[in-house]
Amino acid sequence: MLKHLSLLSIGIFMTCLSSCRKDDVVVPVPTVQSSPIPRSTLLLNPSGYAPLSAQLTFSTTGAGTTTVVVHGKHGPASDITQHIHDAGPTHVAPILGLYANWANFVTVTFTADNGQTVLTDTLTVRTGFLPANLPTAITVTTPPAAALGGALSLVSNFSRTDPYVPFVVDNYGDIRWLLDFSTHPTLNHLAYDCGISRLKNGDYFFGDKTTGKLYEVDAFGKSVATWDLPGYTFHHEAYEKPDGNFLVTVSKDGSTNLSGGPTVEDFVIELNRTTGAVVHEWDLRALLDEGRTALESDPQDWLHINAVMYDPADNTVVISGRFQGVVKVSYSDQIVWILAPHKGWGTNRRGQDLNNYLLTPLDANGALITDTDVLLGNTNRPDFEWNWYQHSPTKMPNGDWMLFDNGTHRNFGLTNAVYSRAVEYRIDPVHMTVQQVWEYGKERGADTFSSIVSRVQFLPGTNHVLFCPGYQVPTASGQGGRIIEVDYTSRQTLFEMSLTVANGFGFHRADRTTLGQ
Repeated sequence: MLKHLSLLSIGIFMTCLSSCRKDDVVVPVPTVQSSPIPRSTLLLNPSGYAPLSAQLTFSTTGAGTTTVVVHGKHGPASDITQHIHDAGPTHVAPILGLYANWANFVTVTFTADNGQTVLTDTLTVRTGFLPANLPTAITVTTPPAAALGGALSLVSNFSRTDPYVPFVVDNYGDIRWLLDFSTHPTLNHLAYDCGISRLKNGDYFFGDKTTGKLYEVDAFGKSVATWDLPGYTFHHEAYEKPDGNFLVTVSKDGSTNLSGGPTVEDFVIELNRTTGAVVHEWDLRALLDEGRTALESDPQDWLHINAVMYDPADNTVVISGRFQGVVKVSYSDQIVWILAPHKGWGTNRRGQDLNNYLLTPLDANGALITDTDVLLGNTNRPDFEWNWYQHSPTKMPNGDWMLFDNGTHRNFGLTNAVYSRAVEYRIDPVHMTVQQVWEYGKERGADTFSSIVSRVQFLPGTNHVLFCPGYQVPTASGQGGRIIEVDYTSRQTLFEMSLTVANGFGFHRADRTTLGQ
């Protein structure tokens, strides 16, 4: 029979409830029904940082697979299922995907390696209210009408900023997982900037501006690994390469411009995951024109790197600099190409003329665009627009590049158009050309405009695009962010969710995700 809760687990429950009140309603102590699972212990929020999770420990005579199903409020489509295989005889199964303030029904089945079902039972796990300062409303305005690229979204939430509280929301608008480090001895002021992501091993990964370190944690928020960045300060992005190393956007201690003033957010490093050593450094002051002021005139934050990713096709790194454009660089510290309006480019510290690295746009028929105003970025064509204050460059399976074109100061403010886009560019690095081949969002106008942050994600399994404007986007009851899934071929909106937050800052990123391994 299931053991009664230990004093330790009751203490964890009460700690959760002390910060999980809503409208001054006192939530009763969570209870768990008895179960015939032998020699078992069930703990809600075992780490103290993941209140919508639990951990079941039980014993059998051998190896097998534990299947955990958290039954959803909206039928099987809202169930969250995990399969955990271990060698036994002691089995530790995470229970992820619980609803807040709810008597959650959870089915647990253990199947031996020979295929025999050894045990099965349904538990009831009652949870407390959500922490304060999460979205005030999550509304699904376009329910899913077709198979989507996932039932869950990982939201790098900005509605609460001390500490930031990331969460997973399902397609019905219910939060099913979160990390709240309010009581953590180190991460109680977590500031993850671009946000949190999942590593290939299933753990969660983020950089913290407050402590200046990188962290890997499990689904309960328990620390798995930590990396220091001596001589650098983390900001924005930490990215896992295919070989397991990390690309990190950083400010370098003591960095100055040519006038001797300090600079920030203009270096990228590669960190060896095993040793923690910096194995490569890209100094964008040397590679780009730090004096270019066509978009902004801040000599300190002249570039503002907000994303970095690795391109295995040619062993290069692609960097998004919000105030300059998108640049591809090599491991030999050379510019490969620059995707940006042509206005204002000069030479870098090496004396290289950066105009030689600018991509030249093509029209829809593949002919060179020669209109000077289009090249400079002063005006647009129906079949081509440059990227403005972009975020989230993503390489598609066909080799094209998709990014979130925020549209801030579009055409240098010479036009009054206000919209953000997901835009796909086809780049020919041999002929140094770029062609716009797809876009979504322009037709939505100000309703999906986000002047900063935001995310675009291509979902190859369904040929869908996730378009996620995150800052001061209008909602039915205020401002926040939107998660919009679009069919790539038809551009039809298949799913849309709005998140209203008190501060208007919905999130930096939202990504389709799963829970568990």
